[in-house]
Amino acid sequence: MIYTSIKRIKDPVERKRVIDKLITLRAQLDKEIPQKTASNSLLLATWNIREFGDNRMTESIYYIAEIISRFDLVAVQEVAGNKKGLEKVVAILGKNWSYIATDSTEGSAGGMECMAFLYDNNKVSFKNLAGEIVLPKTKLLNDLQFARTPFCVSFQAGWFKFNLSTVHIYYGKGSGVDPQRLKEIDAIAKFLTKRAKKENFNYVLLGDFNINKVDGDYMKALETNGFYIPKAIKEHPTDLGQVNHYDQIAFNLKLTKTMTVYKEKEQRAGAFNFTKSVFTDEDLPLYQSLFDKKYVDNKTEKQIAQYYQSKWRTFQMSDHMPLWVELKVDFSAQYLEDLRNGASANELPNVE
Repeated sequence: MIYTSIKRIKDPVERKRVIDKLITLRAQLDKEIPQKTASNSLLLATWNIREFGDNRMTESIYYIAEIISRFDLVAVQEVAGNKKGLEKVVAILGKNWSYIATDSTEGSAGGMECMAFLYDNNKVSFKNLAGEIVLPKTKLLNDLQFARTPFCVSFQAGWFKFNLSTVHIYYGKGSGVDPQRLKEIDAIAKFLTKRAKKENFNYVLLGDFNINKVDGDYMKALETNGFYIPKAIKEHPTDLGQVNHYDQIAFNLKLTKTMTVYKEKEQRAGAFNFTKSVFTDEDLPLYQSLFDKKYVDNKTEKQIAQYYQSKWRTFQMSDHMPLWVELKVDFSAQYLEDLRNGASANELPNVE
């Protein structure tokens, strides 16, 4: 993390607030997120950052960067087409960080948004394959492609080589089961599972699926089509109200039985609630002077607080919490054990 531009914040009150909040945020991250390792583990996250363009205060960019820095690889949805906000975050993260992003999705359903992967080069390598997923004509959804085209990139971390696909699934109707949303989840899971079988390769599917509950049709569409979601991920809603399980991380892996990237009793997962440290409910008085007058004048304290909590701060940070999982990526001991037990070359994963 590069903090030097904090010195250029002219307002001493704002500068002190940013410093104090970063210290508080770092303490929460230290407590809730596992420490990065040199080679043993991969901290993978997905985060829908609400309408993430050049539309945030400097302090918000620092908080977003601080959170992302605690992971090794982060999928981000709702990136604006100009990518200015994303580039500001990467600049703060430092030279060891890179990103790969899509072009913006045209049309009202796509919202002109992009999707991106940010990754720490010290842990993660880009394996020279990236592309958007386009359905064949016979698999179209009511003669349509996805509202927002899924993005798939090949990475390697330690011994673990995988294709990582991120989505922002169509939302549609807020109540009940939206047919288009269900079709998109079903289609992407089937499409990637078919590829995984054909290629004998590992696939990880993550992003904003707009899933409201873990025991409904949306989740079943993922799990009945070849993807596994750890219990620890299912336990964590990702909206700020901590009700909906919009974001998910799912796995379709082709490793040997002894090479397990996630064990329920050994690794951790969670959703990081940044409002415990930054833009807390109690911070409302610090920012109220920045609100548009139409949200303050002739409004009750309760209405102003509701605006701050559900609108204003979500456009500074997000209305989603980052969802993360800790994966094991050092299979050296298992690999040697398999070799000693007589495993043939074609039974073992090819790691370079």
